[in-house]
Amino acid sequence: MRRRQQGMTFIGLLFVLAMAGAILYAGIRLAPLYLNYMKVARSLDAVASESKSDNPDPAALRTALSRQWEIQSLDSPDYKDVEIVKEDNGVTLHLAYDDSVPYIANVSLAVHFEKTTKVP
Repeated sequence: MRRRQQGMTFIGLLFVLAMAGAILYAGIRLAPLYLNYMKVARSLDAVASESKSDNPDPAALRTALSRQWEIQSLDSPDYKDVEIVKEDNGVTLHLAYDDSVPYIANVSLAVHFEKTTKVP
């Protein structure tokens, strides 16, 4: 009589560990991109909160963005890429950018970031 096999084989275990390792490596490679995005989002929110007025000047907002980019030590994206849109009920700061990081050989991981902040 054959005994029934229980558990996972060694090859199955290696396959699961390889998949977990690939996912963990991708997370390690993507972490700096997301940390940079959090700095960008924090900068946009800080500019919006310090520019509370009825009609903020776009030039003053650009100057504040430049100052925040220096404080946060941001190189990418450039603060000039932020769109400042005047609307009927205020001003909106909008930034959309793509970032990528090499993964394995000629494979890269690409991420799209987008942040919109309304100046109250």
